[in-house]
Amino acid sequence: MKKLLIVIDMQNDFVHGVLGTKEARAIVPTVCKKVKEYQQKGDLVLMTKDTHDHNFANTQESKGLPEHCKIGTPGHDIIVELAGVDCMMSNKCSFTSIEFAQEIMMLVKKESVQQIELCGLCTDVCVVSNALVIKAALPEMKVVVDQNACAGVTPQKHQAALDVLQSCQVVVV
Repeated sequence: MKKLLIVIDMQNDFVHGVLGTKEARAIVPTVCKKVKEYQQKGDLVLMTKDTHDHNFANTQESKGLPEHCKIGTPGHDIIVELAGVDCMMSNKCSFTSIEFAQEIMMLVKKESVQQIELCGLCTDVCVVSNALVIKAALPEMKVVVDQNACAGVTPQKHQAALDVLQSCQVVVV
């Protein structure tokens, strides 16, 4: 069975930078181990990068968050522990998008993927929104989120997002 691991936004700004948390730093070894396991089994790995440009101040996202993951800054880079991983990359300019779901749908069809797993940051923002848009686009696909390889903005928001995911038929392990 071919699987796809989507590693959401394991970038410097979310781990060590302006939006970093101790919970984000704590999942780094688990995410690294998961990526290695997928690659050793010959499964697919795709990493997303939250990507903003000089126009960030004019976005809805800027009203609730400080500037982060700006192109050309160290905060936009994937964390050093995952920087050398040979995998697919996808830049996204918001939490998720219909275009990202379409990208995943084409990849699933091309590679005959039978299961999609998500991990990364932040459970209550980008992980939940990406898992739900993928589940909506591919309702019969088994979509899994590893709660130990994700961290939310707070532990309470992490748990709330996991509860929502389970309600929407996403498997939380």
